[in-house]
Amino acid sequence: MATTDTTPDSPGAYQDYNEGLLAFLGDSPTPFHATGNLGRMFTGAGFTELDERDEWNVQPGRYFVRRNGSSIIAMVVGTEPLASSGIRMAGAHTDSPCLKLKPNARLQRQGYLQLGVEVYGSVLLNPWFDRDLSMAGRVTALDTAGNLKNFLIDFERPVATIPSLAIHLDRDVNNARSINAQEHLPPVLMTANEDAASVNDLLRLQLAAQYPDVGVEDILDHEISFYDTQRPAINGFNGDFIASARLDNLLSCYTGATSLMTASRTVSSLFVANDHEEVGSSSAAGANGPFLAAFLERVCGDPAMRHRAIARSLMISTDNAHGIHPNYPGKHDGNHGPLLNAGPVIKVNANQRYATNSETSAFFRSLSRAAGVACQSFVTRSDMACGSTIGPITAAAIGVRTLDVGVPTFAMHSIRELAGAADAHNLHRVLTRFYQHEGPLGVD
Repeated sequence: MATTDTTPDSPGAYQDYNEGLLAFLGDSPTPFHATGNLGRMFTGAGFTELDERDEWNVQPGRYFVRRNGSSIIAMVVGTEPLASSGIRMAGAHTDSPCLKLKPNARLQRQGYLQLGVEVYGSVLLNPWFDRDLSMAGRVTALDTAGNLKNFLIDFERPVATIPSLAIHLDRDVNNARSINAQEHLPPVLMTANEDAASVNDLLRLQLAAQYPDVGVEDILDHEISFYDTQRPAINGFNGDFIASARLDNLLSCYTGATSLMTASRTVSSLFVANDHEEVGSSSAAGANGPFLAAFLERVCGDPAMRHRAIARSLMISTDNAHGIHPNYPGKHDGNHGPLLNAGPVIKVNANQRYATNSETSAFFRSLSRAAGVACQSFVTRSDMACGSTIGPITAAAIGVRTLDVGVPTFAMHSIRELAGAADAHNLHRVLTRFYQHEGPLGVD
């Protein structure tokens, strides 16, 4: 069984917390929408938005900055000098595996209009069939004044589906089903002849519906994803679970953001949510890019002070963990099978696929105990490969002590994932304790 420490959360507390979480999950079908919603949350909590193109004069206070519209950093700059207090950092990622529209996506086949898609990240493909799919994302267009602008769109309603092949035409489907991403995944939008609408026609209709006062001259490009229109929900006979798309990793985005809003005004705290984690993080907005390092350079100013601050800092990388599946217990190490609703999971890997070490793990355990929250441990089976997170990437990029934690989850990378109803709030309780911690971060 998993290693646990203390006490359960109260149902009333996590039920109230989950109302906001479910709304955030449902309203964030793409990284662009998630980042926009996080920005609105920070603005509502008194954070001032900074622009990377401007000069900054950062004084004690609350700030956030976005990059590419899909990554965000928020920081509470405390009254104590950074070099002496360090920075309490937590991180997550805004992207999730999905199907993305190709640039020239229109397919006219057998009397149907379909759209070609590209697989983004390590998608569990089978659950995408026979779902009510919609589209959302970013459109870049020229307005009637000749200005290049970005627009976020969300069709919201079901506009497409990927029909399964009937079992009568594939009798072995339940024994061995092979999915060809090129041939089998293009969603069906409508019955249509050769004169059917183009992709830009469809996007233009949605732009006109969402932005009736903006004249769009020409759509030049787009980043559009399909998503399941089924809303997030509390699931289970006793309401034990949260079922939703994008739990990996928007759940951590929400817990990190809401926890930062409780941070001490004396010491400094930071939350970063990067795009592109699911495809390796190597982008200008990803954890393997310069976004966080550049932000810290500008906030800290003097390089020596920045190095001193980072030496006193700690990063908690929050990304979902694999809960032990009751139908597949053999896929876990017997001593490290995290349970849903049994607390956050500390993730450990000897080959540094996770950034946890004994010091950072012990510090998180002490925070959990102080917050009255149980915690668990996860190590993958020794004969199985281990995934990774932004934790080791961030640790290597800026030299900050780091650990990896997350809430246990079923069906990770499926179109609909499952987590414990108490787990997001329990992680929030520990992160709140972290952001309010005014002593040394770890062994002094």
